[in-house]
Amino acid sequence: MSRETLIDLLYLFSATTFLLALKGLGSPKHARRGNAVAAFGMLVAIVATFFKYVDGHALHHVGLIFLAMFIGAIIAVPTARFVQMTAMPQLVAIFNGVGGGAAALVSITEFMHIKSTNPATYVTLEVLLGVLIGAVSFSGSAIAFAKLQELMTGRPITYPGQQIINAVVGVVALGLIVTILVQGSTSLLWVLLGVALVLGVAFVLPIGGADVPVLISLLNAFTGLAVAASGFTLGSNLLIVAGTLVGASGILLTRLMSKAMGRSLSNVLFSAFGSVITASVGGGVEGRSVRSGSPEDVSVLLGFASKVVIIPGYGLAVAQAQHVLRELAEVLEAKGIQVFYAIHPVAGRMPGHMNVLLAEANVPYEDLLEMDEANSELSTADVALVVGANDTVNPAAANDPSSPIYGMPIIHADLAENVLFLKRSMRPGFAGIDNELLYNPKTTLIFGDAKDTLTKVVAAVKAS
Repeated sequence: MSRETLIDLLYLFSATTFLLALKGLGSPKHARRGNAVAAFGMLVAIVATFFKYVDGHALHHVGLIFLAMFIGAIIAVPTARFVQMTAMPQLVAIFNGVGGGAAALVSITEFMHIKSTNPATYVTLEVLLGVLIGAVSFSGSAIAFAKLQELMTGRPITYPGQQIINAVVGVVALGLIVTILVQGSTSLLWVLLGVALVLGVAFVLPIGGADVPVLISLLNAFTGLAVAASGFTLGSNLLIVAGTLVGASGILLTRLMSKAMGRSLSNVLFSAFGSVITASVGGGVEGRSVRSGSPEDVSVLLGFASKVVIIPGYGLAVAQAQHVLRELAEVLEAKGIQVFYAIHPVAGRMPGHMNVLLAEANVPYEDLLEMDEANSELSTADVALVVGANDTVNPAAANDPSSPIYGMPIIHADLAENVLFLKRSMRPGFAGIDNELLYNPKTTLIFGDAKDTLTKVVAAVKAS
């Protein structure tokens, strides 16, 4: 067997592991294994590349390649190892942006390499598309990171004629591509890069914090397409397969998230959702009251329940209360109380955020019910314990046609006999709208840090 044949087989093996990894990532139970399979497949592909001949010659600049890999490792490993669960979406955004930027740089380098060889038009087009898509992904992901990290406002940033200006910038980018195809101008390539970076920023600015997770998924798809374009440029079947898989899965995930929010993708991208806050910071809507309680009240209600549904949200991640929540569930189960978790598909700031968070606390996978399955059980539940969730349990999504979130599938906590709502304050959630569930007569609010509150509840339940 020749060297090239062996390398091609190794690449085929790597591509197969990527497919298996996507299958594993489709289930929270197997996601960790799927990620490990993908990492192993990528390692095999990288090792094989070092033995691949390029145009009949061995790989050049091996020392610089190892240096770049070392620098990347010492940055990435500690970052991924110590990142807080609440910051995971930001990490995904910035890693995705780096991937898009790398694809754009590869395309620019290849353009410099081939411009004097009179390449076919489609080859140059592949390179230019790599620059455009990769740069948009890079700058857009950087703004998404800044929004999530609260380095800038998470609210939509809008101005008159914004969509028209964005459209003009997009047309200019396409016009530059056509011009470069005709003239082969290197200087215009740098102009294209600049315009693409501006387009990425302009594309993301009007999108509010509530929709940034959907945006990250879409930008991830853009990065995949940029990588696939680089694969065509470099003649690498592995990059084509990997990039296409990332692009396709990113687009599919974007559609699924939009569906889970009850909105179209165009509405997410162009409606500047989340720009208005209707709830007051301190005490909800004027003239309406809420019923509040103490951790001791919670423990009494839980102690007399036979079925308890726990509905987690982003506030659980912020408070890092997942371990205490698991302890509470175990204490209740020891008393013969049935406990399960209701998981909304877009709870938190990224798909599967709650699944990963609860898995970190060793919550059994069989106790996690998806939204539809959980909703069928809620009418028979004695208590719905809402911990840090808000928009995903807001009845306005089902009952108020004038609400911006009307039509979004929710977990119907209001069907339970009693609702215990753990919140820091009356502030609205990501959607920036008031939650009608807070004013429901069957709802009791417990204000304060979720971890502190749950710790007191656990102590009270154990003492009862």
